[in-house]
Amino acid sequence: MGGFFGAVTRGSESCVFDVFYGTDYHSHLGTRRAGMVMYDTEKGFDRSIHNIENSPFRTKFDSDVSQMTGFMGIGCISDYEAQPLLIRSKLGTYAITTVGKINNTEELLGRVFENSHLHFFEMSGGEVNATELVAAIINQKESIVEGIKFAQELIDGSMTMLVMTKDGIYAARDRLGRTPCVIGEREDGWCVAFESFSYLNLGYSHYKELGPCEIDFITREGVEVVSEPRKEMKICTFLWVYYGYPASSYEGVGVEEMRYDCGRLLAKRDDAKPDLVAGVPDSGIAHAVGYSNESKIPFSRPFIKYTPTWPRSFMPTNQQMRNRIARMKLLPVESLIKDKSLLLIDDSIVRGTQMRETTEYLFRSGAKEVHIRPACPPLLFGCKYLNFSRSSSEMDLITRRIIAAREGADVTPAKLLEYADPETSCYAEMVEEIRCQLNFTSLRFHRLDDMLEAARIDKCKLCTYCWDGKE
Repeated sequence: MGGFFGAVTRGSESCVFDVFYGTDYHSHLGTRRAGMVMYDTEKGFDRSIHNIENSPFRTKFDSDVSQMTGFMGIGCISDYEAQPLLIRSKLGTYAITTVGKINNTEELLGRVFENSHLHFFEMSGGEVNATELVAAIINQKESIVEGIKFAQELIDGSMTMLVMTKDGIYAARDRLGRTPCVIGEREDGWCVAFESFSYLNLGYSHYKELGPCEIDFITREGVEVVSEPRKEMKICTFLWVYYGYPASSYEGVGVEEMRYDCGRLLAKRDDAKPDLVAGVPDSGIAHAVGYSNESKIPFSRPFIKYTPTWPRSFMPTNQQMRNRIARMKLLPVESLIKDKSLLLIDDSIVRGTQMRETTEYLFRSGAKEVHIRPACPPLLFGCKYLNFSRSSSEMDLITRRIIAAREGADVTPAKLLEYADPETSCYAEMVEEIRCQLNFTSLRFHRLDDMLEAARIDKCKLCTYCWDGKE
């Protein structure tokens, strides 16, 4: 995944600290790379990029911001490629940062190579930097705007981007609006961000959300729409369920409110009678509060997340080590566990490894029962549109491993839809097998229709591919 922040000031004041703190507020969206580019009329472009796998954003960039200056800048947090990039091309010099996923990389590379003698730096694993590829596509056209439009049409997947020239920042939301892009205003300037909460403490107020495929140009003079939004939208529902920060909102729907409703609707269909309800920190907590409020079962915190030295951005890429750190971050409150029947809500079950280990620990600590309630339906498909997961195969999903064991490796799309339907025996048997493998007392997933009701926007505007395979 990833996030971005940009700012433009009207006067002579530098906006470097706005970009620094605004970008830092996106640290929950990425764990590997981060960068900032500032533009000053005298110094020109100034860029800094750091690895943030073993240290948080603020620590790595603290010394840079004392040296950087400029009336305009962009920053990003990235889970994959190093960015923002500085590009020198026939369109001039510009900085670019992107959030999204490209599924047709080889096709696009072939197209670029056919029309030019360009080359790309190859990253480890044989991949190219997706942001560099997007810049190469933009450069095929005669203007930045036409180039962005060209990229939006060619890319299979999604790509939201900021492109900063010496004159201003182009903000472009991906073709179907799968990820957000919002603009804030202040008396002395403008900002643009992935997360809407990121600019509030910097003194900005909400100005607008870009629509799908919309391109705006942000300058010292104001905000100009240079490409109108489209109506068709498929924003990712998982932003509300898990990835979005609680203080954010998308399409006017607050993340925290949506999670309360998710928990409320989950409770309405449940008949479990535990002693207490708890959420796995952090994303499961609001769901658990909603469940508790509806069921009247007390909310409690048998796990406390240790945040001083274990923020999310402080996570290695190795999955085994990530699992170990996930355990180390959660500190048990044994007096709230021993001899208790617990109902635990997490945002989702992916591989199942962490939840199984958590459950086993609870039982070793004296819990009588551990009921698990994921806040979303079973994940059956790997995301084709956003880099949400490090999984290289859908067989990393516990659901797909169980289905493969039952149906064979060549399971048909029609059969997968049976497993996605909560009214079928296939679904019930899959859930029971997950419960047995992970040693839960009981397991009940959120229903897709209930979860979409909690989102409170037209269902046709929400992407649900990872649950039902519908594009």
